[in-house]
Amino acid sequence: MESYPFAESHGLIGDLQTAALIADDGTLDWFCAPRFDSPSLFAGLLDRKRGGHFRIAPDGVPGEIDRWSAERGRIYHQIMNRGYHPARRAFVQHHDSDVLDAALLIMPAVGFIAPDDPMWQSTLRAMDDELVSDSLVYRYNPTASPDGLPGNEGTFSMCTFWYVEALARSGRLNDALINFEKMLTYSTHLGLFAEEIGPTGEQVGNFPQAFSHLALIRAAMALDYLMDGAPAPCRAPLETLVEQDSPRP
Repeated sequence: MESYPFAESHGLIGDLQTAALIADDGTLDWFCAPRFDSPSLFAGLLDRKRGGHFRIAPDGVPGEIDRWSAERGRIYHQIMNRGYHPARRAFVQHHDSDVLDAALLIMPAVGFIAPDDPMWQSTLRAMDDELVSDSLVYRYNPTASPDGLPGNEGTFSMCTFWYVEALARSGRLNDALINFEKMLTYSTHLGLFAEEIGPTGEQVGNFPQAFSHLALIRAAMALDYLMDGAPAPCRAPLETLVEQDSPRP
């Protein structure tokens, strides 16, 4: 294996007794056995040259990989067919809903959809109008999608940085730079961010929050690549992978 899968290519699968970190090509990078005194098994997470990789499957049968690809394709087509709301011209929070959700901003970053896809471009414009307030991004509209939580939420710092990255990847580099620079003005004197930004610009929620800063780093890296005229690192669009895995006539 020449290179390891991206971090976002992995999924954590477990049953509260065993757990495994599995990539979408079927390789396992971490496996925790059921007993507390059993050692965990690590592969590529530790060392690119010596870590190696392994798979769990019946002897001589690569069925685990085939099932993974088939399930990936099923989920992809279900979201593309049912997760996009034609009237809103946007992907929505869940099937049979018309509510926007800022979690969808990571779709192009993880390779689910190409950033220049018209369905994604119209989704991003819908978020501009409904979820963005002077560069700050709300996760969703709680009035349209009641979450049962008391009080009002602020804008999510992580979502704002996701928005910056999505703008940059989607060809709106100037908009991304403006929103990034505005967001940086909300940090503390140490350059730190909480989970949310309140209505008067105060830091709200968990502080400092790692997710906010990881999203900041991702946004900064995407901007750095694109400002230099290079494409930002990204997985191949899932549409391409699904087509490659589809049975040939």
